Amino acid sequence: MSARFLLAGESCIVIEFGDEISPKLNRMVRYMFLLLSQAGVPGVIELIPTYRSLYVQYNPLEIRLEELKRRLDEAQQKLDEVDLPPPRVVEFPTVYGGEFGPDLEFVANYNNLTPEEVIEIHTSKDYLVYMLGFTPGFAYLGGVSKRIATPRLETPRLKVPAGTVAIAGEQTGVYPVESPGGWRLLGRTPIRLFDTRREPPAILQPTSDYVRFVRINEEEFQKIREQVDAGRHKIRISNLREKEKGYEGL
Repeated sequence: MSARFLLAGESCIVIEFGDEISPKLNRMVRYMFLLLSQAGVPGVIELIPTYRSLYVQYNPLEIRLEELKRRLDEAQQKLDEVDLPPPRVVEFPTVYGGEFGPDLEFVANYNNLTPEEVIEIHTSKDYLVYMLGFTPGFAYLGGVSKRIATPRLETPRLKVPAGTVAIAGEQTGVYPVESPGGWRLLGRTPIRLFDTRREPPAILQPTSDYVRFVRINEEEFQKIREQVDAGRHKIRISNLREKEKGYEGL
């Protein structure tokens, strides 16, 4: 697959691999991100992966545009040689509904389901981390079942509590910090997704991570929250078996 190089100002190039959201395109973004991260191209300042493209910020005083394009094109020819890190599945214990997920009933009614069916569907798969953005540590997770896909709010809420699990269309995610937000709120996890005391601060990374939501009750939520606050809770992380390069079937 041949990527397009698009200029984004005087010191940025966007490497675009396609115009849709899909695991296949995002896989190419991750390959390129890892390849360039390891290549040490002179003048490259920052790499930011997205759903279908890679943002490359560079210093034009260190590398000329044409030379950078040449280096990027060379890297593109080597994507088949890249090995992604072993995929991790990060578990987020989640309490659904009630004050923790005030939109659960709406999502159920919108899709002609019961709240229990929505929860069962939402917890039935592992979600690929496509990209980070919006707020520090916010991971955009694609692949929500069409059976529970629900449009976002017409008017966003001014405050969504940290740890809130939500969906919008066929995306799902967790709000790492309290912030405005227009997604439909299903529940809440006691896990801190972003903590400046950790290295790296964000739990999830857009290289080969997946998220699994595990249902818990309010008593379990409070117990885990206390452990998290005391620094004693260990996040459950397992390995996803790789079927073949690219993790097909997602």
